[in-house]
Amino acid sequence: MKTNSEWMSISDMMSGLMLMFLFIAIGFMIEVESEKQVMKDVAISYRDAKANLNEALFTEFENDLQDWDATITKDNSIVFSSPEVLFEVSKSEIKDEFKAVLQQFFSRYINILISKEYIDEIQELRVEGHTSDTWQSTTSKKEIYLNNMQLSQNRAYSVLSYCYSLEDDTIKQNRPWLEKHFRANGMAFSKLQNKENARRVEFTIQMKSENKVYEILK
Repeated sequence: MKTNSEWMSISDMMSGLMLMFLFIAIGFMIEVESEKQVMKDVAISYRDAKANLNEALFTEFENDLQDWDATITKDNSIVFSSPEVLFEVSKSEIKDEFKAVLQQFFSRYINILISKEYIDEIQELRVEGHTSDTWQSTTSKKEIYLNNMQLSQNRAYSVLSYCYSLEDDTIKQNRPWLEKHFRANGMAFSKLQNKENARRVEFTIQMKSENKVYEILK
C-alpha cells in the first residue's frame, strides 16, 4: 500500500500535469484567436481596397464607358466588348478606333493604379484577349481551340505592346513599373459567357491582399 506521502506526491504530480495542460490549452486558444484576427484583418483589407478601387475607376471612367462600349465589373475588370471597334475578324492588329480609345484610357488608368492608395496593393495588371468558340468554317475542335488560343494571345500582346509604347508622359515615366506588373494573357473561349461579348479585351487586376486570402484558405 502507498503511504500518505506517496499519494500526496502523485496528487501533486497530477495537479502539475493538469496545470501544464491548462497552460497549453490557453496558449493554443490564444494562437487560434490571433490567427482568426489575422485572417479577418486580411479579408477586411482586401474587401476595402477592392471596393475603394472600384469607386475610383467608376469616378474616373463613368462618363466614357458608353462611348467606349466598356464596362467595369465588381471585380475591377474593365471590359471592352465591341468587336467591330477592336480588331478585324481573325486578325490581331488593333483597329484605329480602338487605338483612339486606348489613348484616352490607358494613362488615366495607370495614374489610378500607381497612386499612393493602390500602388502597394497591385500584384499584377493583365490584359486578356477573349475569342469566340468557332473558327471560320472548320469543325475540328482541336483546330478551333488552337487557332483561337493563338489569336487571343496575339491580340492581348498587341494591346499590351500598344499601351506600353504610348508616348505619354505618364506611360514613359512608369515603364519600369509596367515591366514588373503588366502581362498579356490569351484566354481563347475559356471564359465564354455569351456569343454577344465573346470577342473582347479585358484589363484585370490581381491584388496582393487577394493572394494573402488564397494562402489563408489553403
